[in-house]
Amino acid sequence: MKIDLHNHTKLCNHATGSVDEYVEAAIERGVSIYGFSDHAPMDYDLEYRMSFDQMDLYEKLVLEAAIKYGDKITVLLGYEVDYLAGYMDDRVLKRPCDYLIGSVHFVDEWGFDNPAFIHQYGAIDMDVLYTDYFNLVENMAKTGYFDIVGHLDLLKVFGFFPKKDIRLLAKNALIAIKKANMTIELNVSGWRKPVKEAYPSLSLLEIIAELEIPITFGSDAHRPDQVGMFSDEIEALAKSVGYTHCATYRNRDRELIKF
Repeated sequence: MKIDLHNHTKLCNHATGSVDEYVEAAIERGVSIYGFSDHAPMDYDLEYRMSFDQMDLYEKLVLEAAIKYGDKITVLLGYEVDYLAGYMDDRVLKRPCDYLIGSVHFVDEWGFDNPAFIHQYGAIDMDVLYTDYFNLVENMAKTGYFDIVGHLDLLKVFGFFPKKDIRLLAKNALIAIKKANMTIELNVSGWRKPVKEAYPSLSLLEIIAELEIPITFGSDAHRPDQVGMFSDEIEALAKSVGYTHCATYRNRDRELIKF
């Protein structure tokens, strides 16, 4: 993929490799625009994100890499921000950067994509859970805080699906994303997870294309060897529903580039 905007660093406490190793992997795999968007700090789930005190270090490492490798690749600075009511923090939301990815990882403070809590799926009505999840995505879009929607249908990560048509369950969220002028990322990490499917699914991507919502791409890499994985597959998926351009950002301004 030419543009890869969703990637992490070891500051999130569940990734490995140096910033330089990630950038060098991106260069080797033909990425033209590479974005770091590590898990932004918040006062919840502290072990899976950088601290507020580490934001300066994170930005220093990324900006130094942007200069060091500037003749070979464009390196961007972003954050992946958890949308969790009561934990939104202006220290993140108003931080100068190239873009903010808004992601839902929690339903009622349950980290549903964490394997440690997979047992909680057993007693849940999946139609209700998916409804609650997409309501959160809708509310996230309505805040106007974010540029990109992270892994839109992440709830399927362990292969649990609703009985109802997911396109209907996601409809209002997609309308809110369109109204908010957000971009939806095509995130390949699902192919590395039990669901073995990119985020979002083809059925959702078809609706996203009909709504003419811009897309971008993300490896969601937590190790350097994951950078650029499935690039051919994800670009082919995008082209199959009519996309020819994807989004990149600079100082929160979007630009569409042909891929």
